[in-house]
Amino acid sequence: MWIDTHCHLDAGEFAGEELAVADEAAGQGVGMIVVPAVATFNFQTVAQLAAQRTNCVYALGIHPLYVPKAEESDLTLLRQAIEAALADKRFVAIGEIGLDFFVPELKEGALRDKQEHFYSEQLKLAREYSLPVLLHVRRSQDIILKYLRRIEVPGGIAHAFNGSHQQAQTFIELGFKLGFGGAMTFPRSLQIRRLAAEMPLEAIVLETDAPDISPAWLHPTRNTPNQIPRIGEVLAALRGMSIQEVALATAANARAAMPRLAEVC
Repeated sequence: MWIDTHCHLDAGEFAGEELAVADEAAGQGVGMIVVPAVATFNFQTVAQLAAQRTNCVYALGIHPLYVPKAEESDLTLLRQAIEAALADKRFVAIGEIGLDFFVPELKEGALRDKQEHFYSEQLKLAREYSLPVLLHVRRSQDIILKYLRRIEVPGGIAHAFNGSHQQAQTFIELGFKLGFGGAMTFPRSLQIRRLAAEMPLEAIVLETDAPDISPAWLHPTRNTPNQIPRIGEVLAALRGMSIQEVALATAANARAAMPRLAEVC
């Protein structure tokens, strides 16, 4: 079985095709797709998607790119949604949360402070409810790690990891897996490919971030979760392993990162 640990299946690019896309992925051996929320408006949407397909589960959180329009009351709504979802076996994590310092207007001033506040408060919720987190770490790894040292959570995944070897080691030491996907398939992505080849296998999970971060053979068109097996082939080639070994290991790592996932697959 392959597991896509990060796919925005409810995104507008899939409008009307969400269930068919999930079915197509299942036909390619993708036994599970993790669908993270991005804001309060899609909490119910991701839960409903997961309820309609046996190969889908979901996470709840407020994405840093949606923080500028978020209200403090959204954190209360998130808490309420988490409490209601704990009885749902398809709810597996808090996410997508984190920090984004790639967008210039978000990396300084009041919006940076607001990002850090929402990230910190969501880490506290993860700690309180003993849930792993799916982290958005774009250009923000060191600050992400600073908060993880202060607010201990039960691990999770550093999604779309593109940091240094030292940062990768620190995430691993804190109990996190590293998410690799389409970016790893580009020959010029030397740092990401080096990390994918050298990091301990037990620290790696696969993802698409569909409809974004398309692999080299699809770029710049829409990404889909059925690409996970071929992305896995790239990882196998980089590490000199069999495709089956990579499938088994990365699926096991995904279950370790999200223990509730192990209850449904």
